[in-house]
Amino acid sequence: MSMPFYVSPEQLMKDRADFARKGIARGRSVVAVQYADGVVFVSENPSQALHKISEIYDRLAFAAVGRYNEFENLRIAGVRLADMRGYAYDRRDVTGRSLANAYAQTLGTIFSSGGEKPYEVEIFVAEIGESAAEDQIYRLTYDGQVYDEHRFAVMGGTHDKVDSYLTEHYREQMSLADAVRLGVDALGHDDEAPRTIPLTDLEVAVLDRSRTQKRKFKRMLPSTLESLLGDRA
Repeated sequence: MSMPFYVSPEQLMKDRADFARKGIARGRSVVAVQYADGVVFVSENPSQALHKISEIYDRLAFAAVGRYNEFENLRIAGVRLADMRGYAYDRRDVTGRSLANAYAQTLGTIFSSGGEKPYEVEIFVAEIGESAAEDQIYRLTYDGQVYDEHRFAVMGGTHDKVDSYLTEHYREQMSLADAVRLGVDALGHDDEAPRTIPLTDLEVAVLDRSRTQKRKFKRMLPSTLESLLGDRA
């Protein structure tokens, strides 16, 4: 009888991590930027139907990079969890931290399981509070780790170059227009030479605490982006 090959747990986890990271790096980056009235998400996404950025609940938003079918399953599960918790208890009990913890458990379980491949995704869960100091941005990696981000966050693609640009140019209490412009410019600096991303290839959404309705999520139309970004030549 032939003996099965032995792979150490350390090597197995390394191989699974390398597999997930390569899949995530193939896509374009997504950035989240805090501004005076909330959090804006900017992504390069030419598809008009397959969104990377979505609403979860009243003050919560979700963004992701990686395999669409995998992060779409996570998004749907998050919406259902938020709806059930808000209905069974109170809308105020639906928080970004509780949702991030649920996602972390799911991703961690899938990553450590030997029976299926790890998810090739990274996700943002953001929640806005009554003031900028209460805003929260959580970044979750393929293995279930949770990072509490502040001011801005980047995931996917050549995130190190985008992060360097944001670190250099970010300012506190920016206006919405400045935050959108910063996010778009940062995505355009993901290569050796800066590039201008067409408006039709941008997906931008915002959690805006100044909105009067309970639902603070708003997707930006190309006409709105054109007025915010102005002349980018």
